[in-house]
Amino acid sequence: MSGGGRLQTSCYNIAAMVTVADALGGRLRATPTSPGVYIMKDGAGKVLYVGKAASLRHRLRSYFAPSASLEPRVRSMVSHVADFEYLVTETEGEALILENTLIKRHRPPYNARLKDDKTYPYIKIDLKEAFPQVYFTRRFQEDGARYFGPFASASSVRMTMDLLKKLFPYRSCTKPITGSDPRPCLEYYIHRCVGPCIGAVSREEYRQVVQQVIQFLEGKTEQVLRDLRREMQGASERLDYERAALLRDQVRAIERVSESQKVASARQDDQDVVALAASGAEAWVEVFFIRRGKLIGRDHFLMEGTQDQDPEQVLRHFIQQFYDAAPHVPRGILLQYPVEDTELIQGWLSQKGGHKVRLCVPRRGARRRLVEMVAENAAQGLQQRVIKWQSDATNLQRAMEELMEALSLPRLPRRVECYDISNIQGTNPVGSLVVFEDGRPKNGSYRRFQIRQIEGVDDYAMMQEMLRRRFRRLAEQLRGSDGRRDGADAASTDEAGAHDSAPKEQSWGIVPDLVVIDGGKGHLSAALQVFLELGLVETIPLASLAKQREELFVPQNPDPVLLPRGSQGLFLVQRIRDEAHRFAITYHRQRRSKGAVQSALDSVPGIGPKRRRMLLRRFGSVVGIRGASLQEVAAVPGMTMRLAQRLKERL
Repeated sequence: MSGGGRLQTSCYNIAAMVTVADALGGRLRATPTSPGVYIMKDGAGKVLYVGKAASLRHRLRSYFAPSASLEPRVRSMVSHVADFEYLVTETEGEALILENTLIKRHRPPYNARLKDDKTYPYIKIDLKEAFPQVYFTRRFQEDGARYFGPFASASSVRMTMDLLKKLFPYRSCTKPITGSDPRPCLEYYIHRCVGPCIGAVSREEYRQVVQQVIQFLEGKTEQVLRDLRREMQGASERLDYERAALLRDQVRAIERVSESQKVASARQDDQDVVALAASGAEAWVEVFFIRRGKLIGRDHFLMEGTQDQDPEQVLRHFIQQFYDAAPHVPRGILLQYPVEDTELIQGWLSQKGGHKVRLCVPRRGARRRLVEMVAENAAQGLQQRVIKWQSDATNLQRAMEELMEALSLPRLPRRVECYDISNIQGTNPVGSLVVFEDGRPKNGSYRRFQIRQIEGVDDYAMMQEMLRRRFRRLAEQLRGSDGRRDGADAASTDEAGAHDSAPKEQSWGIVPDLVVIDGGKGHLSAALQVFLELGLVETIPLASLAKQREELFVPQNPDPVLLPRGSQGLFLVQRIRDEAHRFAITYHRQRRSKGAVQSALDSVPGIGPKRRRMLLRRFGSVVGIRGASLQEVAAVPGMTMRLAQRLKERL
């Protein structure tokens, strides 16, 4: 493991990266090219990120190269890196396992991770016991017992155990079984237990019941039904009609449950289907469990720390962390997105499951429709989670009260405005403004800004340009009056997301109770400078939210404000920040896509704005033009065969 001195870094830019590379250059050159795991730390020694690499030296250098084109999440992480450590492994497979272990141990803010994964519950059946019980447990151990799970919550386990108890008469008591008790408990009389305590069944007969429970949990419903029908037939032939009637009722109950299980595959496959829906710092992952071609169950899990991460990355981290804790790995796992290191992960899962495991992203057919169904359930689950929270007025009121107390606000933050900047290396820079009133988004008041005056990579200056354009009008109005805090927001009548072009004067006249900037101390300082210029420091409370540890910064306070994890106030401010980020990213992608289309057509001599417009109206996109025949392109008004041929050659 490497050590080394500490290094203070500032906002990510080329000059900063040169400084980092120079300071760590010797250590980077000495880093081996072996596979392993690297750990990024900040100036206080706290772990920011854990990653694996086939070559440690090459991977670490990629973070600090001056010409590195890093995605926003990685840029943000690198801007806080002060030191790194690494652990060498013999193989990439060992690095994969070690990466997962360290993520669980340190829970780094820039890694996607299962929320509260250490406390997920299981169903446990210990076959070493003379009369095995069905347990609820939160500890998965290599003790020879059978475990089923993990489940997303304790309620999921209890619902499953309630169903099992209705279908199978195993004992739920914890007392020692001698077979000589004078009388049984009530469960025996209502046929919910076979009565091993009074010797009504032998040890072998009781274990048959437990084996049926295991088979049912494994999805082997048909096998359970065959055994019960055979036992029912035997009881009938022995003229034990009471026993036969009990078995008949049990068979019917299991058949009803089995019929409710959706047939998900024509083949008798064992597979899991995994899909997700992400929103800001959280992702909802839905898992459908298919056994013998039937959907026997489903569950959902929350991933945190997913902001600015591609869904492929989030899915890979989920697979690593979920199946590391899962006692059973099916032969097939259907995924919504392809994941990095597929072969490596398949090898690890095959070793863990004891059989060949295949990861598959279906492109068409029944399996693709199945993945889409799971993805739709994930999207609905995430949406319902947000709606459920927002519909609870108590949550919203408590959230605003917590923010008012934590930030020492003069009044309840009923109207909160949040600002964010989006660009890639300074190209197509845009800004976003989202408005929340009484804890709920006010979409009609959203605004988006084209950054026009700033060139290059300067997020602070871009943020200042946007804030000046927003608050200049308000400052002028407040100088001429006492300000307006009530009345309808005229901005709500404008198109949501307009380019801040000629909004009505009164639309900017509402004084927000809190302005939130997406960023850390540097972004807060840039915003504060604008407020000082405009004379708004005493009028409008200002705060910034840093993604690293969800820290809130306020002017005149060097220390961050940390809201408790799980608090309503933190959830609200995260929702507002994530919405501003989503709105900015969406607009940035639209501008980037539009620019790419225009540049591709504008590079063709003879294609001006009018012809470009006609071509796009006819074919929809550059891809559509590329796929059209030469005759179809030439038939567009204003085009000729020669010009069409030139265009096709360029594309």
